[in-house]
Amino acid sequence: MQCPNPVRRLPSLTVKPKLIRPLLLPIPLLLLMLGCGYGAYLVSAGAGTRGLIESGERQLELHARGVESEISRYTYLPSLLELENSVSDLLLQPSAQRRELVNGYLEGLNRRSGSRAIYLLDTSGRVVATSNWQDADSYLGEDLAFRAYFQDAVRGQPGRFYGIGSTTGEPGYYLAHGLVHGGRVIGVAVVKVRMDALEERWEKARLQAFVSDENGIIILSSDPHLRLQAVRPLSPADKERLARSLQYYWWALNEWQPSSRKPLGDGVEEIGFRDRDAQGQEHGERLYLAQTRRLNDTPWNFTLLSPLRDVRHEAMIHGALAAVGCALLAFLLIAWNERRKVLATRLAAREALQQANNELERRIAERTADLRASNQHLREQIRERRQAEQTLRQAQDRLVQAGKLAVIGQMSTSIAHELNQPLAALRTLSGNTVRFLARGALDTASSNLEAINEMVDRMGRITASLRAFARRADDHGQARLGKAVDAALLVLQVRLKACPLSLQREYDDVCLGIDQTRLEQILVNLIANALDAMSEQDDRQLWLSGRRDGALYRLTVRDNGPGIPQDARAHLFEPFFTTKPGEHGLGLGLTLSASLATAAGGSLGVAYPEAGGTAFELSLPLLPTPEPSP
Repeated sequence: MQCPNPVRRLPSLTVKPKLIRPLLLPIPLLLLMLGCGYGAYLVSAGAGTRGLIESGERQLELHARGVESEISRYTYLPSLLELENSVSDLLLQPSAQRRELVNGYLEGLNRRSGSRAIYLLDTSGRVVATSNWQDADSYLGEDLAFRAYFQDAVRGQPGRFYGIGSTTGEPGYYLAHGLVHGGRVIGVAVVKVRMDALEERWEKARLQAFVSDENGIIILSSDPHLRLQAVRPLSPADKERLARSLQYYWWALNEWQPSSRKPLGDGVEEIGFRDRDAQGQEHGERLYLAQTRRLNDTPWNFTLLSPLRDVRHEAMIHGALAAVGCALLAFLLIAWNERRKVLATRLAAREALQQANNELERRIAERTADLRASNQHLREQIRERRQAEQTLRQAQDRLVQAGKLAVIGQMSTSIAHELNQPLAALRTLSGNTVRFLARGALDTASSNLEAINEMVDRMGRITASLRAFARRADDHGQARLGKAVDAALLVLQVRLKACPLSLQREYDDVCLGIDQTRLEQILVNLIANALDAMSEQDDRQLWLSGRRDGALYRLTVRDNGPGIPQDARAHLFEPFFTTKPGEHGLGLGLTLSASLATAAGGSLGVAYPEAGGTAFELSLPLLPTPEPSP
């Protein structure tokens, strides 16, 4: 076969990128993703904040008007007392009877209006009549000249004041009006109003809002922890002034200090608070949008807090989506660019491949003939090997059968001697039986016939065991160990009589995964080898012991013979190797036994005990023992 011409290697037509490109490409992609994500986050956060401001302005206006409406409900009450003559009479000419009359009037008016208390002060600031005159904490006789609302009302100005009562310590909103008679102020009417209803409505609506007074002190809040805290820093002079006025009683005026503040517009700012657990540990920051509006007719400010968490969370989602979208678009562009390069490379390669195709076709035609010849030669070799393998299998089967026949041939002389004795006895007994029948001795004749029957059965058992041992069998099947041992001993009973030994059995009658005849053949070989090894000694002992080992059953056949020489141990299982004289063995027994055990999924090994002798261990698959039929 000619050696084909070497094929000319075509130059590579693929575009090799520079080594620096794969390293630097992810960096701008990552920067682009971060830029797109951050930009989308800023845009989404700005839009969400603007939307929250618009929504907050509507809520701010709505709830601020609610506060104004709640305050304006009671603005007319103080001036209403100016129309009552009994009030003017009490202030001009005080008496117990007139005080009792005015107390009853104020009590009824307070009950109908729903205010907390209505009371009347003279020009010195002392309470001369009150709606709670019957209560234990009545204001009657109390001096309230230090209150700012009294001082404003005495000067003829409306008194508006939020503070904590000096008698009960109860917060409230005070509305005062100077009562004029004859062109001068003769007294002051005061109405105290509770604002708890507003806080309860805010809490039910889950609204975060508060109202701060002219001093910057939070007087109403949906969060009780913020109440009576300063929304702006207080100077020492302010703190001393507020403490002397007792406007907030003896309450400590702590400053409300957000962790961050960022103005966003007129009356709008972004503030943050630190989250703290029960142990005071900080866990992140909560951001709010604070919108403040001045309440009409009061120096108060209404502030609405809107959480920015949802807006920031939505902005982060939009930023992440934008980053992912940017990355996806970038990967699509890169894939499109690579696809374009691949198409360009394929177009360039098509012309080169067309030129090389003609050259390859010519060379392929030259090599086709050589390949056909090589293929035909390989087919012939495969056919020869298959035929050789089939011949080898047949030879192996013949070898196994030859081993059996060799064993039978070795036993033929002893078996012939064993059969000659019964035959001679049969001739004698049959002749005597004829004479006894002629004489009429039927009992003796019957005894002779029974003896003849037993001898015939004995001869049948001997020939049946030889036929079963000599026939072919399959690798797999089921075999009972006890039955196989008995059959092997029956085949070898002539030799056992010639060479008596001490047999010890220590095994279970288990069911093994091998053909019954093949197990018997293995046992015949092993026991026969043991008999040959112990033939020259007087004390002959043979042990048959078995044990379970997982899915296998291991049977050990051990003798007390002289053992196997050291130089023969390595060749023990080789075909046609034997330590016996030529007329006593072919060297196939152990080879065939090991082959039969391996074919059944087991093994045959040998050990050399320290006490002497030889021990062969037969391992075979263990099958479930069938239950005896009833």
